Amino acid sequence: MSTPGAPTPPGAAPSAAPSAAPVASPVAVPVDADGPRRGVLRRLARDPLGLGAAVVLLVIVAAVLLAPLLAPQSPGAASLREAFGGPSAGHPLGFDSAGRDILSRLLYGGRATLAGAALSLAVALLLGVPAGLVAGYRRGLPDAVAGRVADLVMALPAMVVLLASRAILGSTVWTLMIVLGVLVAPVFFRLVRGIVVGVGGELYVDAAKVSGLSDARIIARHVLIVVRAPIIIQTALVAGLAIGLQAGLEFLGIGSGDAPTWGAMLNEAFTNIQTAPMLLVWPGLALGLTNGALVLFAAALRDALEDRSASPVRRRRTAARPAARTGISAADAAGAADSRDAADGEDRADLLSVRGLAVAYDLAGGGVRTVVHHVDLDVRPGEIVGLVGESGSGKTQTAFAILGLLPEGGRVAAGSVIVSSVETVGLPEREHRALRGGRVAYVPQEPMSNLDPAVTIGAQLTEPMRHVLGLSRAEARAKALDLLRQVEIADPERVYRSHPHEISGGMAQRVLIAGAMACDPVLLIADEPTTALDVRVQAEVLGLLRRLRDERGLGVLLVTHDLGVVADLCDRVAVMRSGRIVETGDTARTLTDPSDPYTRTLLDAVLDDAPPRPPWTPRPTSETRPA
Repeated sequence: MSTPGAPTPPGAAPSAAPSAAPVASPVAVPVDADGPRRGVLRRLARDPLGLGAAVVLLVIVAAVLLAPLLAPQSPGAASLREAFGGPSAGHPLGFDSAGRDILSRLLYGGRATLAGAALSLAVALLLGVPAGLVAGYRRGLPDAVAGRVADLVMALPAMVVLLASRAILGSTVWTLMIVLGVLVAPVFFRLVRGIVVGVGGELYVDAAKVSGLSDARIIARHVLIVVRAPIIIQTALVAGLAIGLQAGLEFLGIGSGDAPTWGAMLNEAFTNIQTAPMLLVWPGLALGLTNGALVLFAAALRDALEDRSASPVRRRRTAARPAARTGISAADAAGAADSRDAADGEDRADLLSVRGLAVAYDLAGGGVRTVVHHVDLDVRPGEIVGLVGESGSGKTQTAFAILGLLPEGGRVAAGSVIVSSVETVGLPEREHRALRGGRVAYVPQEPMSNLDPAVTIGAQLTEPMRHVLGLSRAEARAKALDLLRQVEIADPERVYRSHPHEISGGMAQRVLIAGAMACDPVLLIADEPTTALDVRVQAEVLGLLRRLRDERGLGVLLVTHDLGVVADLCDRVAVMRSGRIVETGDTARTLTDPSDPYTRTLLDAVLDDAPPRPPWTPRPTSETRPA
């Protein structure tokens, strides 16, 4: 078995720290010079259907807004001598049965029709989307209450409710559209809630919680961006529904008859269809063009927002600043010195003190299952403590209990967790979040799953700094770039602008470490930070953790199953089995002379002394087999 000073076992990371990052030279790097907003506009402009639909919508909206300037006459001005009159100079669409100008009524009618649909849509969005976000993210009582209310509203027959509302509240179209918005709101609620429930379990949402972001910021930054595409499509469909339903009510004579609308024009046209069938064409064409353009524009906008592969990129010569060989700025060096001074002043008081920790889960049948039993654990400033054990031994559950991020149904059943002199068991969520965002940081396994694929690396690094530290956008950006240099990323500008799928797994792990260091923590909990990486990148990441420990005076709790990593990096080790700590001690002593049989079993599982396999020989085939 590998011990400090002994040869490293196969599969273990070498103890030598990785070399300093190479100095970046001036190169041409991709830069999104126009920003994401202009990129969306350009992608939208390249879609013929989307561009055409946008032009049609723009023309319709502009025409109805400018109706007083474009209409040949007042929509109510009538002349019986012009009844059913055809097109003439100044009246391109002719006259209706009362001798009123059809174009004027079409323009003014669009005002009432589109405004009513917009009012209905605004009510549905304001009621349905926030309720779906909160219910899907928080679950529990808010989800149950909102779900029952949505079920009740969806069970109501919409037309009957609208007719009853007209009888009770009056025939004003605005009132009916508000009622329609309330009836349609559950459609948005169900759509958003279903998506958010799935997103809430993503690892990058847990990573955002660990960084200290509030629930509102997590929803706005990481959750809302996932539901925006379905919301855009649903908005177009609901807008078309509102326009059609309003026109239908007006066609049936249910609505305010004192203002022209497209539905009222359809009613009149249907009444006189045998005398002047062309009267039916103009309001029908307006309704069809508006609804069709809405759907096509929404689909194109959704595609433009979600497709980042074709974003406009311009190459620009930028001189990348050389990365310092030490990888740490003067300010961070001063902060690290202050941390070491504070640690000396505390006489090496524990950053983390866990006593008698028990974690339990409530079972569906009414019982309780305890997965962590009476765990005692300490981490001091400038010390790396390894928590080692086989899969399922309770290592990650212990780490999540310390962070206050146990999965749904889990709870700390007993014990005490003191982090930086603060008892966290029973601590209110707001204070726990502040502690995670400031004093405690977390580096998870599976780096790609812990980065939001829809948000750039730079945005994910700067958001916690702006929220927790109160930095401006420029200050947060400068610090994020400096952190990327400290974790030995050679081209921080490019990585800052990249999305997670544009970088490698090893680089993603470095980004997570940079994010963990963003708010200057004193305790770092790293859960299998090298599991998904190859041996060379493992060595670089471990060397990076060691260097950050030395420069910042960090205390590190390293959760791992790799005894080679423990031997290479840790000062002390705690061995865990079936939710219990079976042995704790100095790394060298524990790995060379273990006191617990389970620790010896783990050591025996390392194949240091196994004989090499014989050379592989191919199996004879019909061509090579002797006759």
